Amino acid sequence: MFRGVSSMARLIRPLRKSTPFPSSSRIPIQQTPTLHFVQEKQVSLLNPSLQPPQFRRTYISEMRKSAFEGNILRLLRREIQYELDHSPATQPVTKFKSFSVNDRPGEQWITLKRKFGEKEDIKIEATMFDGSVPVPNSKGGAGLGKDVQLHITMIVNISKKEGGNVFEIMCSAWPDTIEINKLFVRKPEKMPAQPYAGPEFKELDDELQDSLYEFLEARSINDDLAIFLHEYMKNKDKTEFIRWMGTVKSFIEKKVE
Repeated sequence: MFRGVSSMARLIRPLRKSTPFPSSSRIPIQQTPTLHFVQEKQVSLLNPSLQPPQFRRTYISEMRKSAFEGNILRLLRREIQYELDHSPATQPVTKFKSFSVNDRPGEQWITLKRKFGEKEDIKIEATMFDGSVPVPNSKGGAGLGKDVQLHITMIVNISKKEGGNVFEIMCSAWPDTIEINKLFVRKPEKMPAQPYAGPEFKELDDELQDSLYEFLEARSINDDLAIFLHEYMKNKDKTEFIRWMGTVKSFIEKKVE
């Protein structure tokens, strides 16, 4: 029996030598990430300084852009709130005497319309404040003070029948008076590139000038209208300023989708 075991042992030993068991040095073993490696990768994602230069430039650019936009939004919100608290605009009126008033929100113009008699249609387009002139100081000195008179441009269109010619009068509305600058009659369709618009109003005969002012006065285009327009435009100026700031704020707040 012991002899058989010894023989079996002798048989197994050469088999062990001849059987090519794979050694650990020949089989590539995939290394699993260590905790230190994972932590380094997480830190590099959180810290842009550990990223490639292109990533860092993009990251810094986005950070600066965000800071600039945040500052603009803060200033806009503050300015809007200040205007609303200290000088809020009122609801624009829709009537002035016989005229209807169209505010045209978001535009620099308003439109007034009325009928005069049975035949005339009158349309007035007036700008917001579009100029100013200095006025003498209140002490009566020769020098100019800091006060100015604001200017509003008015375009008066008077037509007597649909499709007929239009009597167009260019006016200036000062704080308490209307001033005629030019007048001419034009066709309702597209005007020539350079139509003859007549002489300057001040070059006309004085009596003719007075008659034309009376012509406008009869249609309520007078100093009262100038006073109304200046009060109206002060309010519209506030409204449009707040609207403009709100539009800019909304654009900056909008995220790119």
